[in-house]
Amino acid sequence: MEQILKALSDSESKEYGVILRAKGMVPSTDGGWIYFDLTPDEYELRDGQPDVTGKLCVIGSGLDEAKLKNLFHV
Repeated sequence: MEQILKALSDSESKEYGVILRAKGMVPSTDGGWIYFDLTPDEYELRDGQPDVTGKLCVIGSGLDEAKLKNLFHV
């Protein structure tokens, strides 16, 4: 997850579009859940339990939805 967020928070790279904000919760490989929050050039990860099944939201302009889906494996 950290590699994904590093790729999205790199404001110099426009590979996925201009990312203004991303947040969500995704399952971790150990059976738990990872919450994430991202703004340009910074992000935060924390453990938690989901209220609902995993979800994510990416806000920005010129987003490449196919590349984002591939990045998040959805």
